[in-house]
Amino acid sequence: MNIIEQSVIGKTNDDKCEDGIIVTDNFIAVIDGSTSKSPFSFRQGMSNGKLCMQMVKSYITSMPADITMSRFCRLITGYIGFIYNQLVTDVNIIRREPTFRMAASAVIYSRHHREIWMVGDCQCMVQHVHFENNKPYEEPIADMRAAYNRLMMMQGKTIAELMDNDEGRAHILPLLVKGCAYQNVTYSVIDGFPIPVDKVRVIPVPNNAEVVLASDGYPHLKPTLDESERELRRLMSVDPLCINEYHATKGLRHGNSSFDDRAYIRFTV
Repeated sequence: MNIIEQSVIGKTNDDKCEDGIIVTDNFIAVIDGSTSKSPFSFRQGMSNGKLCMQMVKSYITSMPADITMSRFCRLITGYIGFIYNQLVTDVNIIRREPTFRMAASAVIYSRHHREIWMVGDCQCMVQHVHFENNKPYEEPIADMRAAYNRLMMMQGKTIAELMDNDEGRAHILPLLVKGCAYQNVTYSVIDGFPIPVDKVRVIPVPNNAEVVLASDGYPHLKPTLDESERELRRLMSVDPLCINEYHATKGLRHGNSSFDDRAYIRFTV
């Protein structure tokens, strides 16, 4: 495996960034910690998404080279469950309230199996062909947010005002919270509860292929980091709220460098 380029950039700053990259002799992965929908925090001063990202990175460093996708899903679930038992006194609360869980998506390349495993909302490219594994319910919710914010603008709100106070985001937040109940039911995610392997997308990788792994911080993933960054800057310029050309569940906030944290790695195998 030959690394060509890589980058991790936080939307506010690197200290709060919930995205991460891990490279070992046998695996390359991008991990995207999920934005918390609850004020509950496992570790003071750190978001649950960042904590989960760090736990997944740590686990990947210790994985055997020949681990299968299904075994990874089973063991990472047990590892996060073990962390829960160390940090909380009543794990049943986490079982009842999915929004309290730490969660992350991951896109992992296995050198031994020559496969990419897509657990949750992440993306990749193999020989310039794009693959994604989106949450099934997010597209209509993003459309709802876009329509709500466009309505607010028809009533006199400015883009700048909505960048400071995203009323559409507030409008859809209850639906995003309800959607957490479908974690590891209609879509896969690493959250310490059993991952349905049929919701994990597996991409075979041919010999001598060029591969890109990335978080969803890149709305339009491109074959190189420079192209992906230029496309991101263009989109932030023409549609900072993500309500016209590109619909998302959140847009650009004043003071942030982008819509979301972002991680990108390109390599050959």
